[in-house]
Amino acid sequence: MGKQYEVLEPSLVEWIERQHVFFVASAPAGDGGFVNLSPKGLDTLRVLDERRVAWLDFVGSGVETIAHLRQNGRVTLCFCAFEGPPRILRIHGWGEAFEPGTREFDQLRAHFPAVPVEAAVRSVIEIHAARIADSCGYGVPLYEYRGERSQLHDWADRKGEAGLTDYRRERNARSIEGLPALRHPGGPPRGT
Repeated sequence: MGKQYEVLEPSLVEWIERQHVFFVASAPAGDGGFVNLSPKGLDTLRVLDERRVAWLDFVGSGVETIAHLRQNGRVTLCFCAFEGPPRILRIHGWGEAFEPGTREFDQLRAHFPAVPVEAAVRSVIEIHAARIADSCGYGVPLYEYRGERSQLHDWADRKGEAGLTDYRRERNARSIEGLPALRHPGGPPRGT
C-alpha cells in the first residue's frame, strides 16, 4: 500500500510536477506552540535533485514555517492526487529559509520564473529530504483544477514595494508563538 523511497526518483518528480497544490507542516520545538499547516500553489515548487526541493515563498499573513525552520529546521511536505489515480506523498526533512540579499537566495531564486511583483517574494525555502514515502490516498476526493488565483499578485501590486515592506515588518517578523521569523522583515540589508 505505502512505499518508502531512498531518493526522489524520476517517476516521483514527474508526479510532483503535475500537482497544483502541496502542503507544508512545521511546529516549534517542545510542548508549547502550534503545529502549522499551509497550502501552497502558484507553480512555486522545484525539485532540485534526488534529495532536495525548494519553494518560492511569498509574503503572507503568517510566517510560522520560517520561524519554525529557524528554531528547529523540521518540516514535512505533503502532496495529494486530486486528479487521476489516488496517491499521497510525504517528504519529511530539514529546511532553511533564505531571504533576498543572500547568495543562497540568489542561487535558488534562479530556479523559478519571474513573478508580477518581485517584492512579494520573502524567501526561498530549501528542504533536504530525510524520508520520502507515499501512501494510498484512497480517502482524498477528486477535484477538478480550474486555474490559479490572481489575488496574491493583485494584492501585492496594490500594496507596492513600500506597503509590502511595512506589511513584512508588522506581520512577518515573529510567529504567532513569538518566535523570530524573517531576519530582515524590512527587506535585504543595504549594500547587498
